[in-house]
Amino acid sequence: MAITDWPASERPREKLLELGVEALSDAELLAIFLRVGVTGKSAVDLARDLLTQFGSLNGIFSAQLSELTQVNGIGSSKYAQLQAIFEMSRRALNEQMQVKDILTSPQQVRDYLCLKLGNLTREVFLVLFLDAQNRIVTSEEMFSGTLTQTSVYPREVVKRALYHNAASLIFAHNHPSGIAQQSQADELITKQLKQALALVDVRVLDHFIVAGNNTLSFAERGLL
Repeated sequence: MAITDWPASERPREKLLELGVEALSDAELLAIFLRVGVTGKSAVDLARDLLTQFGSLNGIFSAQLSELTQVNGIGSSKYAQLQAIFEMSRRALNEQMQVKDILTSPQQVRDYLCLKLGNLTREVFLVLFLDAQNRIVTSEEMFSGTLTQTSVYPREVVKRALYHNAASLIFAHNHPSGIAQQSQADELITKQLKQALALVDVRVLDHFIVAGNNTLSFAERGLL
């Protein structure tokens, strides 16, 4: 049955207008973006197929062009639109964090980090540079690869903190394994960075580990 034949209260677009965007499932939101389905499948059915195949919305956004276009009904145009939506989401969150104290909205930080790092296949060490009002000045991916105490260089982090005149920093790195759990190397790196930055009066507010849509906060675990 085509979506146009559904009861009005069950159609994704009408449901959004009546109840608000929060009332929609991931599949319904994706169906609004897709607009149409394919032969034998509504847009919602196609959206469910995509979520099943790629695991989540983040998985869809992170899929390569060659992977997405193997799905019937998804071409290069849809891929380009998805990438544009994903990047706009990241930039919108970044803009919000640049104009207000991010400590008052820690979930926004987690959301931003998940969008930035959640589905990368290599480990990346990201630094958020904050001003005295805890607003983000900028973020930089400073190191990548297998992160150990020998591949993250405190001296380089200190240099960038001074360059940006940062009052404090937040670190984040991803675990492509999907497990949001700190290792001894993670704890050692954090301790070394905190000690080096203390010498130039720059505080470390937190260190997040990102695994897909899950995050671990060193501050919340009492590891700082």
